[in-house]
Amino acid sequence: MTSAPEKIKSVLGEQIKEYKNLLALLRMERKHLIDFDQEGVEDLAKQKDTAVLKLRLLEQERLRLMEEFSRVSGRRDGMSLQDVSSMTGDGSFLDIRRQLISLLQGIQELNEFNRILIDRSLQYIGDSIDFLGKAGARTGRVDGRTKGLVVSRQI
Repeated sequence: MTSAPEKIKSVLGEQIKEYKNLLALLRMERKHLIDFDQEGVEDLAKQKDTAVLKLRLLEQERLRLMEEFSRVSGRRDGMSLQDVSSMTGDGSFLDIRRQLISLLQGIQELNEFNRILIDRSLQYIGDSIDFLGKAGARTGRVDGRTKGLVVSRQI
């Protein structure tokens, strides 16, 4: 039977793999946002949702295993990967921890960059709608949202 630390390590390995996948998806999303490729962004949104769901399930399993290992070890409080490393004498848990921190920082940075690109795109669209409105185009607004754009063919 596989020991609890080995099960934890296995789940952490799966998390690392999925975080790398999410990071790759965010990089592709950035490219699609820069290229104004709406279909590509929509497709990646679905893939990101799937990756996030997998990561949530893996995190729940990791927490369950950590809690179980904590109980078996006689600890009443939670355990960190540093604690598991010191209790088992297995330094690979510290390496895994560093990898996870690095991946999470990369994901956070790319996510923020993509958010900025989206905000700028929305600002550009809003400015374009305002410009067309000043040029005589009519917009149908319902509840503050633009519903279609009618542009006159008259010059």
